[in-house]
Amino acid sequence: MAVYKEPKTNTWRVIYRYTDWKGERKQKCKRGFETKRDAQEWEHTFQQQNNANLDMTFEAFIELYERNIKTRLKENTWITKEHIIKTKILPYFGKLKISEITTKEVIAWQNEMLAFRDERHQPYSQTYLKTVHNQLSAIFNHAVRHYDLRFNPAAKAGSMGDKEGGNINFWTKDEYKLFADEMMDKPISFYAFEMLYWCGIREGELLALTAADFDFEKETVRINKSYQRLHGKDVITTPKTKKSNRTIKMPHFLCEEMQDYLGMLYGFKKKDRIFTITKSYLYHEMYRGAKAAGVKRIRIHDLRHSHISLLIDMGFSAVAIADRVGHESIEITYRYAHLFPSKQTEMADKLDMERGE
Repeated sequence: MAVYKEPKTNTWRVIYRYTDWKGERKQKCKRGFETKRDAQEWEHTFQQQNNANLDMTFEAFIELYERNIKTRLKENTWITKEHIIKTKILPYFGKLKISEITTKEVIAWQNEMLAFRDERHQPYSQTYLKTVHNQLSAIFNHAVRHYDLRFNPAAKAGSMGDKEGGNINFWTKDEYKLFADEMMDKPISFYAFEMLYWCGIREGELLALTAADFDFEKETVRINKSYQRLHGKDVITTPKTKKSNRTIKMPHFLCEEMQDYLGMLYGFKKKDRIFTITKSYLYHEMYRGAKAAGVKRIRIHDLRHSHISLLIDMGFSAVAIADRVGHESIEITYRYAHLFPSKQTEMADKLDMERGE
C-alpha cells in the first residue's frame, strides 16, 4: 500500500497490492485525489472491500453489491434497482457502517418514507413503499449470505407498504368498448390496445411483437421477448419471467383485425417490430381515449388486470388464466381472490351432506 503525490498535476494517487479470489497477486492504481486524506480514505475502503470487512460504510458495500449482482440481472432490472438505491436508500444509510446499522435506523428510515409527500401532497404508493423496503432488505440479505453479517435489520424491523396496493383497477368489457371506439381514428393506437386488452399481454411484450410472432392459421401469437428503451436505445430482452414465454390463442375477430393491420404496413420485414411507438405515446393515447369515452382513467398495465378480470367473470380457472397471461396460478388466486365467485356456501352445504352420511 502506498500513497504518492504527483507533482505535475498536484494530485495524489494510490497503489494498492492485494491477492484476488484466485490467489493471484494484483495491483490497483487510482489517481486524481485532491488531498492525501482522500487518497488514504479510498485506500482504506478498497482494503475493507477486498477483505470483506463489514466495518466498511454502507456506501462502500453497495459497490461490492453492484459488482456481485449487476451482471446476473437484465439491464433494465438493474437500472430500476440502482435508481431506488441512489435516491431512497444511500442518502440515509450511505455513511453508516453496515455492521452497525440496527432496526432503530431502519424504522427511522421507514418513518421518513411513510411521511413523504410530493408537490401535490401525495405519499408514495403502498406498492412503491413495499418495493423500496424489499430492495433494502435484499442488500442486507446479500451481506448476511455472502459476507457474514450477523442479521438482516430490515427483516427484523418488519416490512412497510403492501404488494397489492389496494384494490385492482380495471375496465369492464363495456367500458373498454367505449374507449376502443374513440381509438379508431388512429389505427396503430386501436390495434395496439386491442392486443393489450384481448390478450392481456404486458406493454413491453406488445412493443416487441413482430409479424413473425403471429400464426394466423393456428390463430396464435407467440410471446418470447420484451421491449425496453434504455439509455436512448431500443433494447429487446427476454420476457419478465420464464413463465412469460408462452403462445396465446387469439379470438378469431382479433386475428382478422391484426391481419388487416399488418396489411397496412409497407416495406417491413417479418422480424421488424410492428408497433414502433413509445410507452409515452400509449400513455397519452389512453388518456385521450378515456376522456373522450367518459370512462375512468386507468394505467396501461391495468388493461392486463382488465383482461384477467374478464376471464374470471367468464368462469375460467386460476390455472387456465395463469397459463394465458404468464403468471403463476397461486399469484392469480391470491391477487384476484376477491373477483372469483365465493365457494363458501357451496363448501358448507357439501360439508353438511358429508356429515349427514
